[in-house]
Amino acid sequence: MTEADAPRPRLWVVRHGATEWSGEGRHTGSIDIPLTEEGRAQARTLAPALARHTFAEVLTSPRSRAEDTCRLAGFGDRARIDPDLAEWDYGEDEGRTTAEIKKDRPGWSIWRDGPKGGESIEHVAERTDRVIKLARAADGDVLAFSHGHLLRILAARWVGLPARDGRLLLLDPATLSVLGWDRDSPVLEHWNLEPPGQG
Repeated sequence: MTEADAPRPRLWVVRHGATEWSGEGRHTGSIDIPLTEEGRAQARTLAPALARHTFAEVLTSPRSRAEDTCRLAGFGDRARIDPDLAEWDYGEDEGRTTAEIKKDRPGWSIWRDGPKGGESIEHVAERTDRVIKLARAADGDVLAFSHGHLLRILAARWVGLPARDGRLLLLDPATLSVLGWDRDSPVLEHWNLEPPGQG
């Protein structure tokens, strides 16, 4: 096997389990909303699928909903907190639903217009690009626990698309996705997979 044929590290990503706000469709960025009981149960169902694989490194967002998902999935003792995996900072739109925001700003889209007083999508993309660089330099597959919008942007950037194209990638709570390769081309190998036992 030549060096070019050697397996490339993949990035396995997990969105945290359900919270009260995720169930209500509220933008949840910097506020530390805990997992619901349903979210904790969802996180536990991830453990069997993840336990079958070896990871060179495990990363998690600093938010407790991601850290708790990581711990309940069986990786709390191995995970390293990476601030770049924190969710989009929604500024003044924190805690608001899209419908509520559109009452003030008709036609609003976070992907096009961004949050009021919050983080730009370009800055979020810079953070995800750093995570991608880290994962691609690893000695094996990397596992990361994070958030819906952040992971959708990360996946778009993995395959070379603009950050705004994350809008095309629906991602449910407590799902598993694998960002991988087709020879030299980065691909979405698996996306938004619900582990057995959920639902």
